[in-house]
Amino acid sequence: MPLFKNKKKTRPLIKVDKQHTSRKMPLLKLIGKIDMNPVLLAVCLMLVLSLMRINVVVALTLSALVGGLSAGLSLSDTVSAFEGGLGGGATIALSYAMLGAFAVALSKSGVTDLLAQTMIKKLHGHHPDKLSNSIKYGVLISILLMAVSSQNIIPVHIAFIPILIPPLLAVFAKLRLDRRLVACLLTFGLITPYMVLPVGFGGIFLHNILLKNLHDNGLQATAAQVPTAMILPALGMVTGLLVAVFISYRKPRDYKVIESKEVKPDIKTVNKRHIVVAVIAIIATLAIQLYSGSMIMGGLAGFLVFTLGGVIAWKETHDVFTKGVHMMAMIGFIMIAAAGFAAVMKATGGVETLVAYLSDSIGDNKPLAALLMLIIGLLVTMGIGSSFSTIPILATIYVPLAIAFGFSPMATIALVGTAAALGDAGSPASDSTLGPTSGLNSDGQHDHIWDTVVPTFIHYNLPLIIFGWIAAMTL
Repeated sequence: MPLFKNKKKTRPLIKVDKQHTSRKMPLLKLIGKIDMNPVLLAVCLMLVLSLMRINVVVALTLSALVGGLSAGLSLSDTVSAFEGGLGGGATIALSYAMLGAFAVALSKSGVTDLLAQTMIKKLHGHHPDKLSNSIKYGVLISILLMAVSSQNIIPVHIAFIPILIPPLLAVFAKLRLDRRLVACLLTFGLITPYMVLPVGFGGIFLHNILLKNLHDNGLQATAAQVPTAMILPALGMVTGLLVAVFISYRKPRDYKVIESKEVKPDIKTVNKRHIVVAVIAIIATLAIQLYSGSMIMGGLAGFLVFTLGGVIAWKETHDVFTKGVHMMAMIGFIMIAAAGFAAVMKATGGVETLVAYLSDSIGDNKPLAALLMLIIGLLVTMGIGSSFSTIPILATIYVPLAIAFGFSPMATIALVGTAAALGDAGSPASDSTLGPTSGLNSDGQHDHIWDTVVPTFIHYNLPLIIFGWIAAMTL
């Protein structure tokens, strides 16, 4: 019977027959049997198209169509399944749009200008030889805290980077800071908080996306278990950061000091009243988000505070919101398309077939199963460029597989969450790498691939695989 034959939706989950799990299928024979599985075919096609720099939304849509048709679904059934799943990503997309508008409003208040000017004034006029390590690490800690805060306390995501970093490049040059280290700092701050802190973007990743998709695929897990299960994988990120700071990029690196009006101490007069309004808006955003459990309501509250406080004129609200939507639109559309892709994969029934064959070939080798799931997650996320968008795809495949292998709910959470986070660092198409490059390369002295992508891949993906595997085997 062809593996791509459509299965009935009511078909129960295939359970592994432990009496036959010891029977080993030769690798080539296994590949020959699963290479036309609709799920595997669609995911591989999506990855290839993404690596070819084809728009991710287009890649997801085409791959969903190919996967559905290869499973024996008609074109109309495939399109119907895809369109039926699009609604699952609408809430996330609107959350990003609202946060984008909030980020634009925050930049207009002058908060990021104030942070940049504070560091510039502190270092202005000092000779490089007089700059101590305490000042150097003080700057690094300040950047790290800003990056971490951009995911929860001040949820603006990457919007702060092109505002804060370019004025500081001359400061980095005087400190002889290796910009690869700064790229690692920024990427760490953009990824690690959403892995463990259920506030801001972490609330979206852990609860709205990860927990929801785990439930949708049959895993019984609680909201409290999700961040707890991700603590150990997050320690892998911490390990990578420490290696980057104290080993890999500890030595000074020389750059040309390009003086311009952007790095002068008195770049702009900051309106103190706007700063007060920004603080109130940040508090309101956090409070409403925590109370309502909705980033949409939180972002809306912050945006209204900026408007009522006079930071944004009433006649400018449309333009500001449009800029925010434009900044976050691609992420939102990717998430919507990913939800449609996942719906088609469920409709094909290929997930159950893939679970059965992988379970039969690996046998009871849980360590190997965990490692393979993490590596596949790395490849898929690097192709898509967004861990948030990868969750619906991975959960569809991994949850049934983890249940078949007997992984605990906590271990399953760690596997799916880590597999999604893998590749966010080190992907040429990820906002976690594109954001740092946009700021660090504003003077043309920072290469995206060799100075951001490669360093973040080495320092974060490799430790994530190790610590994610340990979490899967111990939880």
